[in-house]
Amino acid sequence: MKPTNSFTPRLKAGLIGAGGIATIAHLPTLKAHQDRVEVVGIADVDPDRVGQVADEWEIPGRYASAQELLDAESPDLLIICTPPSAHKDAAIQGLRAGAWVWCEKPPVLTLAEYDAVAAEEVEGGPYASYVYQHRFGSGAKTLKKQVAEATLGRPLVALCNTLWYRPHAYYDVPWRGRWATEGGGPAMGHGIHQIDLLLEVLGEWAEITAVAEKLDRDVETEDFSSAIVRFASGAIATVVTSVLSPREVSYLRFDFQDATVEVEHLYGYDNSSWTWTPAPHAAEDLATVDSWSPQENVPSSHRQQLSELLDAMEAKERPRASGEEGRRTLEFIAALYQSAETGQPVRRSEMRQDGTYYTGMHDESYIYGKQS
Repeated sequence: MKPTNSFTPRLKAGLIGAGGIATIAHLPTLKAHQDRVEVVGIADVDPDRVGQVADEWEIPGRYASAQELLDAESPDLLIICTPPSAHKDAAIQGLRAGAWVWCEKPPVLTLAEYDAVAAEEVEGGPYASYVYQHRFGSGAKTLKKQVAEATLGRPLVALCNTLWYRPHAYYDVPWRGRWATEGGGPAMGHGIHQIDLLLEVLGEWAEITAVAEKLDRDVETEDFSSAIVRFASGAIATVVTSVLSPREVSYLRFDFQDATVEVEHLYGYDNSSWTWTPAPHAAEDLATVDSWSPQENVPSSHRQQLSELLDAMEAKERPRASGEEGRRTLEFIAALYQSAETGQPVRRSEMRQDGTYYTGMHDESYIYGKQS
């Protein structure tokens, strides 16, 4: 945690949305950084929920909308914890009010919305960044550095599995499983974390060939998808995302010329979740193999991402998981849906800033679960 002194005022934060992700993840994270940031207000359309959460977490300001909170409190940081359909408007309101924005996943519903938010950013801040916390652990940091330095040889093959389970009742919440309110199915709302980590490690992707199906849940969107991805480096990855899998796991595997690197967890990892396995020819140099794993243990977490975001705010620099970095992950998912619905590979170089998969994630003439 970055040290402070009596001459460094705490930054002011406001929260939009008083649901589970605010109380489970963001408010504990903010409390962990209370020497650097204070929560001055919270807003939600449900006044009873606002009062309950504000009382529990001793938040003085209680509001019915993002704009009310912004007008009354002028926060330095606006944290958006609403359902996805409300992300764009709240982010734009925050940026226009001079607040930096930290928004839960998925960032917004479409690439067009993402670009509309980005257009409100100003050089030196405020910027909008997004919750992609899995790229912030020491395992990901170490592996990304190894890829950049070719420590393990060229990347060749990767697996990216988000095999989770969400019961039928999960979709009783009206905004879930609907294109207009969630923007997509598990690729958009669940697998996005592992997909972002895959891209953080392997970099630019070049082509996607995908399938997506509605196999069991009563939703408009898919409940399963699978994609084969070619990267600019030449590496090829398989990406599988499901909410139908009773034994839940988040698993990424990277096969390099000289080693296999794996991380297996569910909703967050630390160093114990990672393994580095040398190829037979590399195992002879044990000193090198021992140095492959991280020397510090920083779990993937909202806490670590917020720490780096606060550093960026103080330095007036663009934070990680924003700008083109944040767009790349959303662009990947748009291409996945485009390939699945058109039955054709999608090259990144051919993606457009107009048309069906720019202004949406879905062709309305394509109905999931009706294909034969």
